[in-house]
Order: sequence, then structure tokens, then C-alpha cells
Amino acid sequence: MSREENLKKFYEWVKRMSAYQMALALIGIDKQTLAPVDGSAFRDERTAILSGELFSIETDPEMAKLRKELLADEGVTGDDRKMIELYDHEINKVLSVPKDEYVAFDLLRNESYGAWLKAKNASDYSIFEPYLKKVIEAQKKMYSYRDSSLDLYDQMLDDFEPGMTREKYDVFFNRVKERLVPLIKKVTEAEQIDTSFIECEYPVELQKKYMDYMLEYLHFDKSWGYQNETEHPFTSGLCGNDIRITTKYLPERPMSALLSTIHESGHGYYMHQVAEEYDGTIFNWGISSGMHESQSRLCENYLGRSAAFWEANYPKLKEMFPEQLKGVDQEHFLAALNASEPSLIRTEADELTYPLHIVIRYEIERGLFEGTISTEGLDQTWDAMYEKYLGIKSPTARDGILQDVHWADGSFGYFPTYALGSAFAAQFVHAMRQQIDVDDLLRNSHYDVIMNWLKEHIHKYGCRYNADEIMRMATGEPFDPDYYLDYLEDKYTKLYHLG
Repeated sequence: MSREENLKKFYEWVKRMSAYQMALALIGIDKQTLAPVDGSAFRDERTAILSGELFSIETDPEMAKLRKELLADEGVTGDDRKMIELYDHEINKVLSVPKDEYVAFDLLRNESYGAWLKAKNASDYSIFEPYLKKVIEAQKKMYSYRDSSLDLYDQMLDDFEPGMTREKYDVFFNRVKERLVPLIKKVTEAEQIDTSFIECEYPVELQKKYMDYMLEYLHFDKSWGYQNETEHPFTSGLCGNDIRITTKYLPERPMSALLSTIHESGHGYYMHQVAEEYDGTIFNWGISSGMHESQSRLCENYLGRSAAFWEANYPKLKEMFPEQLKGVDQEHFLAALNASEPSLIRTEADELTYPLHIVIRYEIERGLFEGTISTEGLDQTWDAMYEKYLGIKSPTARDGILQDVHWADGSFGYFPTYALGSAFAAQFVHAMRQQIDVDDLLRNSHYDVIMNWLKEHIHKYGCRYNADEIMRMATGEPFDPDYYLDYLEDKYTKLYHLG
């Protein structure tokens, strides 16, 4: 066949895969939002069958031969070559996995999610532990089929953030601990900020009404975006113009749903603003986790916790919750929103202590796959590490080891990207502020202009370029974590008057 015919066949294959990916994404969204729990066994079994069919399409030997032929053709260049290279790299990871084992693993992950949800509701780690153990062993088996020179956990880290290894993360996290642990100690010993007025009851129905207002301010348009509720907030996209985000409302933690929505909208904007011609391809769904988290953390923290953001949005909040915010001016509210105190829940942690939540998960994951930590008694290991790093201990498994969903589906290696993404975001914001007046735009409800800057410098490329390339293109520099650490030191030194 000619080059043109080969490329046409390649893109027909991509489109066929995207149809299955869309169906599975919809089932996944439904599973975590509205689907009745008692129907999970039936759905999980059929979902595994669909996953198996997608696996067969992905690993089709004829398509492997076609990719090889296209990559050997020097006339295949630009986006075509990059896309073929990325698909080839990803599919080679599972090419040697027997289909029946792949389907069984997918079924196990679905069952594991159900066990995690049941365990969390009961606050009983023993319900989830057997499934966690099975998922870890199954993951080891899946990775054993790969032809890789990397150690097991390094492969997992590389899957979520290409190029990252334990060695690189150790350097990063050691710098984080070196600079932030002493700062956290100083903040803890300083005069504390009154946060009582955002830790009292805010009726959920009113929170939802305020959320409608907030989504409008965020320019999260209903023509391409939709919000639902779930136990653990997430974002999923079927295409650039069909983005689903979720949140969770808590009566006595009103900022939880709000900040969660701002966070997830950052993921949503990234998926929405990838170049339209990349819809349904690896250029959209293959973006590294660190890059994705950089956008959600950027929106949640660098924008959503800023003074300018609340100059635009606090009056409406106070109007809707007059009793809760009686006598509370914007300056006091902002201080409370940014207050730092060691806490149990990662997703509700302040910016300063948040990286240590990630350090704990990273060190546990390393131990699980290096054989120094066991799933048996892991809830106790978890509590011991929280005491070590944050000086607190969870009274319940629900708020301890069972708080995150990631391990239920085998997403080992993902957690470190949350901290890495926060650090990426600091550097992006620094560059952005050199070019546009971010605060003025936030004050005057022009959030969309900020999103457009992100689109032009980051989003539209998807994963056409890797994280290092995007960082250099957007900021003119390689990644430098000091932007992140300097930002935190400056912010909390001022907030707590540390001098």
C-alpha cells in the first residue's frame, strides 16, 4: 500500500479504538456517580469483556506491522510520526500480555473499587486489604510481560510521568522535606488563624446554588462541560467538547466542594482546549499526569486561593451565607482559606502541608513494591507515617488509608505527580504573570482570558510535546522546583508573620 493508504488505515484503527474508549469512559463515569451498587457485578463483567475487545484491537498484529512500516518510512513526519511513535510505545507495554489475563485484571480492578467503597463506608480496612493484595500481585504479573530495563516501581512512575524515576523523585522530595518541614514547624508554633466560620454547617442545597454561580465565573460552559457528584472527585472526557467533572458536598466543609470543583475544572479545561484535530487520539488522552495535575493545582491554588479571585467572588458567598460569614471580612476569609494546619485528608489539605501527604504515599508505594512494606497492617503503617511527618493520627480508616481511590484500580505511581504538578504550576504561573495581569483578570471575572493563555502555551499541544518540552516552550526554562518552594515560603512567611 502507499503511504497515504497506510496512514488512512492507521487513523481508522485509532478511531475504532476511540469508540471503545468512549464507551468504557461512559461506563466508568456512570459507575462512580449514578449507577446502583447492586448492579456492579453484572456491569463489571460486561465492562471486562469490552476491555478485552479493545485490547484485541490495540494489540492487533497487523497494526503492529503497519506501525513498523510507517515508522520506517522517512516520508512520515510531524504529527503523524509522533502519534505513531506514542501509540507504538504504549501498546508495546501490553503487547505480550495474554488477553485472558488482561480481561481478568480489568475485572479485578472493578471488583476492587467496589470493595474499597464498601470498606470506606464501613471504615474497615480488612474488607479492602485482600483486594489490594491481589491488585498488587496482578500488577507485578502485568509488568513482568514488559521488555524494560527499568525496575518495577520505576516503570510505574514512568507510566504516569515519562522520564521520572525513584532517583529523580527522591531528589525532588528531599528538597521538599528539607525546606518545608522546618517551615511547617514554624507555622504550627505561630499564632493560629481562626477558621471556625468555614468549619460550620453550610446547607448543601445552598452550596449547590453557589456552585452554579462559581461554574459561571469559571466559564465552565454547559455546552461542553458537565458536573456531577461522586465519592471521590474526578474528571473524565469523551472528547474536547464533552467534559465531565465531579465534586463532593460536605455540610460542614463548604470549601471542600468548592476547591474540588476549581481543581477538576483545571483538568477539564486541559482536555477541552487540546487542539480539536487531536480529539479521540493519544495526543489528548496521553497527557502526563504531572502536566494534568499542574493545571488542576494551578486553578485550585494559584488562582482559587488568591486575593483577586475572592475580590470577585466573596461578596456573592457572603450574600448567600450571611449567618455563617457574619462579621467576617474578605481579608479574614482569605486568611482562613489559606490557613495551614496538619490534617488527615489529602484532598482538603492546605498548600503547605499537601506535599507531605504525597511523600507519605510515595514512600508507602515504594515499600509495597520493594518488599519492605506489606498490605497486612498497612493501616497501621499509614498512621505511623502520618505521625512521623504531620504529627497526627487518624481515628478511623475512612479518613486514613481508605481515603483515596487510586490503589483500588492499580494506579501505583500516580500520587507523586500531584506534588510534581504543583511545582510545575508555580513555574507556569510565574511565566504567565510576566505576560498578562492575572490579578486584574480575576478581579473583573475574565477567568476565560487566563484559560486562553494556558490554551495557547500548554493545552492545545496535548502530549504532542513532553513535559520538559512544554515547560521550556511556555516558560523559556527547564523545570526548576525552587519556583514552587520559594512561592510556599514567601506565602506562609507573610501569612503567619514569621519575619
